[in-house]
Amino acid sequence: MTDASINSIVISGASRGLGAALARRFAAPGTRLLLTARSAAALEAVAQECRARGASVTTAPRDITDAPGIAAALAAFEATGPVDLVIANAGTSAGTAPDGTPEDAAAAARQVAVNLIGAINLIGPLLPGMRARGAGRIGLIASVAGFRGLPDFPAYCASKAGLIAWGQGLRAAEGPRGLRVTIITPGFFESAMGERFHGPRLFLLTQDQAADRVHHALRTGRPSAAFPWPLALTLRLLALLPPRLGDWASRRMRFRVSPER
Repeated sequence: MTDASINSIVISGASRGLGAALARRFAAPGTRLLLTARSAAALEAVAQECRARGASVTTAPRDITDAPGIAAALAAFEATGPVDLVIANAGTSAGTAPDGTPEDAAAAARQVAVNLIGAINLIGPLLPGMRARGAGRIGLIASVAGFRGLPDFPAYCASKAGLIAWGQGLRAAEGPRGLRVTIITPGFFESAMGERFHGPRLFLLTQDQAADRVHHALRTGRPSAAFPWPLALTLRLLALLPPRLGDWASRRMRFRVSPER
């Protein structure tokens, strides 16, 4: 059941994977959803599933880096009622290619633009309304990769570390105003993005297991949720090691990343 105080929800990256799974979990009679992602066709397919569950669904096919387009879609949706929960889930990844070529500057910049700036593009326009009401929930889908920079996808780690830090600052600033900020840091789970990572995907979860944990954390308004805990703890401890030892240990965790399609 959806929390009675969560009736109007915005989800980015909702056309597939975790975003689509969360949309289906929140969809229920009386719930309003705004789903955004780049693919109009895939987004509409998820929207139809959610409508079949009784939800009212609006779609906004946008790239999350299109700040004016995202802001316009949010304004139109918010004009019909306040947003109770916004989930910044849109993300992209890159890294060392299968042939050993390191990620280039363009790929690095794209990850920061989507994973960090994209979240700000989504949440920023909704903050004034939430502050005025003294209520609202914000979910940030980061990653355990944000706990420590890793050699084969440094920009991905940086983008998620930035998202964690931004979320922590936002949570500290907005908590006294009545807003709840939940920072989610998942490890590996079954997804199209995860399948592009070639290497040891430790403590791999199913997509449903990951979505259930995220859904529960958002509904209960937890300040943070990291899973699976053995991987989260390992990376947190790795970040505490002296630099040379930490760098040596991080080189034991090597990956190759296929290009995004």
